[in-house]
Amino acid sequence: MTYCIAIALKEGLVLTSDSRTNAGIDQVSTYSKMARFETAPDRKIIVLSAGNLATSQAVIEQLKRDIIEQNRVNLNTSNYLSDAADYIGDVLSTRIRRHSEDQKSNFAPESTLLMAGQISGQAPQAFLIYPQGNHITTSTETPYLQIGESKYGKPVLDRFVKMDTSLADAATCALISMDSTMKSNVSVGPPIEVLIYTKDSLRFDQHYRFNEDNAFLQNLRHEWSNKLYQAFTEMPRIPEHFSTL
Repeated sequence: MTYCIAIALKEGLVLTSDSRTNAGIDQVSTYSKMARFETAPDRKIIVLSAGNLATSQAVIEQLKRDIIEQNRVNLNTSNYLSDAADYIGDVLSTRIRRHSEDQKSNFAPESTLLMAGQISGQAPQAFLIYPQGNHITTSTETPYLQIGESKYGKPVLDRFVKMDTSLADAATCALISMDSTMKSNVSVGPPIEVLIYTKDSLRFDQHYRFNEDNAFLQNLRHEWSNKLYQAFTEMPRIPEHFSTL
């Protein structure tokens, strides 16, 4: 299992992913789930993945190869990010079908992707691409998307991430969301990657990787836990004079 977040804001994008891959109780390893692409100067595109590792790696490799070989359809030929999401969805669904046909019936080749970025002259966007190849995007009401083990980290995103949230605040919120997930599910774990993209910069120059013993990550976890405990101790209790059922 894994956990990835894509947040699309007025100021830009925040992408966050863990690196743990669990293929069984005795097969735990780490792989980056965040793929950056060498695209044309007028665009920047990044893909995050969750699900079957073989499928997601095959898709990433195909996307890179299509750029190198200058195939008719690739990440550089898309006029809009939605077109790029359609293309990636086609590559993903084709790969899943191929794996399904080649393997036994109990094999699960599904993978889910987050694609985010910007094409010059357009707003930054993020898309969630399903195994079937279709996709959804963010909205003003819900400016973030999740894949993988999403339920534990969702509440903090719902409470604090809005379209006008700053990139720095969104990155902190994404890390807290990730820490909440790691606290409740051991199949999600570091290293944690965070990429902050500033609108119209067309540069991926704020890319961070936090190992488990990283001082900043440990301090963030400690402070969040302390603040939550403090808030809990200050919550009102049920008054003793209330009648019971």
